Amino acid sequence: MKTVLVSGAGIAGPSAAWWLHRAGYRVTVVETAPALRPGGQAVDFRGEQVKLLAAMGVLDDIRRYETAMGDQTMLGLDARPALTVPGAAWSGEVEILRGDLARILYEHTKDDAEYVFGDRVTALTETAGGVDVTFRHGAPRTFDLVVGADGVHSGVRAAAFGPERDFRHDLGFGIAGFTAPNHLGLDHTSVMYNEPGRGVTVGSHRLAGKLHVSLVFGADGVEFRRSPDEQRALVARLFANTGWEVPRLLEALPAADDLYVDSISQIHLGRWAKGRIVLLGDAAWCAGPGGSGTGLGMMGAQVLAGELAAAGGDHVTAFAKYEERLRKPATVGQKNGKGSGNFLAPLTAAKIRSRNRAYRMISTRLFGKVFTWMTDRAANAVEYREYPALTAA
Repeated sequence: MKTVLVSGAGIAGPSAAWWLHRAGYRVTVVETAPALRPGGQAVDFRGEQVKLLAAMGVLDDIRRYETAMGDQTMLGLDARPALTVPGAAWSGEVEILRGDLARILYEHTKDDAEYVFGDRVTALTETAGGVDVTFRHGAPRTFDLVVGADGVHSGVRAAAFGPERDFRHDLGFGIAGFTAPNHLGLDHTSVMYNEPGRGVTVGSHRLAGKLHVSLVFGADGVEFRRSPDEQRALVARLFANTGWEVPRLLEALPAADDLYVDSISQIHLGRWAKGRIVLLGDAAWCAGPGGSGTGLGMMGAQVLAGELAAAGGDHVTAFAKYEERLRKPATVGQKNGKGSGNFLAPLTAAKIRSRNRAYRMISTRLFGKVFTWMTDRAANAVEYREYPALTAA
C-alpha cells in the first residue's frame, strides 16, 4: 500500500486524510500543535460544498454544532445601533466554529490515519522511489507522496518551494480572535463596531456564556510572528484607546487560551506541485476572509484524492488535473478576499459610513440577492463530482 504524509491537522489536512484513505493510501498526519486547536472563527458552507459534507458523512455532526446565528447589529461611529444585517447573509446554509469542525474531522479519520502531534516537517528530499522527510522531533521517514496542508505558514511549502516571503502577499491588515465572557448577554446574535482602522465583531451562539471576539486592524509595519504573551500585548496596544465595549473585552485577553493573531495575507504560487509533493488549501492559495477558503480546501482534498485514484496513483497526471480543476476557483476566492480588510476595518470615518451604506443595501431584497450571488459564486466555484475510481477504492 502506498503511503502519504499530510502536514497539517486543521481542516484541509484531515479532509485529505479522509479521501486519501478511500483512495487506498496509508495516511500519516503530522501537526505542529500539541493537540487540536480549539475555538477559531466561524466558517460557513453553501451549495456544492454542502454536497461534499454530506458525501463525507459529517453534515449531521456539523449541524449538531452549528452556530445558528441570527441577525447582526451594526453600530455607527457613535456606538449606537445603525442597522441590522440578516444572519443568512454571513452564515450560509450551515456555519460552525473552526475548532468544532476540526474535531469532527479528526473523529471521522483517527481510526483510519496515523496522527502525530507536536512535530513538523523540516526538510524534504525526493528520490526515485519516494520522499525522505526529516522532522523536528521524530525520526526520519520515507513516504510515496507528501501533501502540504499546513496553512499560510506552511513548512512543506518552505521546504519544497522556497521561503514564505517569496509567495506571501500581505493585504495591509491583521486579524485577531479569542473567547471572552458573554457580559453583553448576546444570544445567537452578533454586533459589529468600527473606528478608523479598527473593526470589532462579537457574537454568541451555541455556548451562551461565551463571546467570540474578532478584531481586524490596519497593520502596516506590524510584526506578527511573536510569542503568545507578545501577541496579547500587541492586541492590547492596538485597541487600547478603542471605545464601546472594547476595554471590557480586552480584560479577557490574559486568560484567553485560544488567542489567534496573524496578518491578512494571500499566497500566490505559479504551481502547487513539485515532483511527489503537492500543496493544498491555504498553503497553496490562501485567499483571506471572505474567500471561501475552508470549503475550497475541503473540496480540493476530494479532487486531489479523486484524481490520484482515477490516475491509478500516477501523481504527475493527478497533480496536474487537480490543479487544473482548482486554479480558477482559487483565483475567484482570492478576488473575493482581497478587499476583506478594507471592508471589515475601513481606515477612515468616511469609509466606515460608506461601508455601512453598503451593508444597508445588503439588507434589501434586491442587493441581498446580488450579495448572495457573490458569496455563492466562491462557494460553488468547484462542482462536487463523484470519482468512480475513488468510490470503488
